[in-house]
Amino acid sequence: MKHFKQLTYPYMIWMIAMIVIPMALIVMYAFTKQGNDVATLQFTLEHFIHFFTDADFLHTLWISLRIAFITTILCVLIGYPIAYAIASGDEKRRNLYILLITLPMWINMLVRTYAWIGILSDNGLINSLLEMLGIGPQKLLYTDFAVILGMVYNFIPFMILQIESALAKMDKSLLDAANDLGADGLHRFLKVTLPLSLPGVISGITLVFLPAVSSFVIPKLLGGGGYMLIGNVIENQFISVGEWNFGSAISMVMAVIIMISMYVTRKLDKNDDALSRKRGKV
Repeated sequence: MKHFKQLTYPYMIWMIAMIVIPMALIVMYAFTKQGNDVATLQFTLEHFIHFFTDADFLHTLWISLRIAFITTILCVLIGYPIAYAIASGDEKRRNLYILLITLPMWINMLVRTYAWIGILSDNGLINSLLEMLGIGPQKLLYTDFAVILGMVYNFIPFMILQIESALAKMDKSLLDAANDLGADGLHRFLKVTLPLSLPGVISGITLVFLPAVSSFVIPKLLGGGGYMLIGNVIENQFISVGEWNFGSAISMVMAVIIMISMYVTRKLDKNDDALSRKRGKV
């Protein structure tokens, strides 16, 4: 047992160096004034007051939450049928489909997002097809549509894999029992398949919403330089403006929002598990 504990030491050192210390620095910068050295740090809440009293920053936060919410809903609506079709197939095809879904994830997200710039540009593939159909070129790039499309494309594999995993673990004898009791396909799905797959849906929502609400690469590339989400604001404060204190305060606000989202999804997951166990006893 002692040897096993020693194996955890490198991981603990890495955690402290890469997670604990950076988080401590963010907290310190968020609650102190800019330009103070360590010996004369002064506690302040002015960075948080500035954020919550500035209409532009609040509007950016609202847009970020709205874009993340739309992205999550689209990932559920598109990903669930795909995951259901994969889980319903035989094992060999299921493994092939999962490979095809995860294959784009082997490529860096920055490269994948750059590819959409060429596809959505005025002279890109989609506008060329629209022009052939007589619809004419449309403004696709640097719009909400482009940003949401890029986010759905990059994050939907997380949704599909979570839902497919939940559906694959489902006890198929429950569907046979529902069929023997006279339930049709729709009722079998609503009463058996959907409730048992909800933990996968909730896990997928967590894995999609959290990175979507804080994303900055996709909005920056597909939304153009003037398209700002909260992740771009944080990046701008740290890199361009040099306001590390204010950027840390915004990061703290986003951390609280993310923790609240994780708490809500975890509560929903526990409620679904309790409901499933209750139905099992019945």
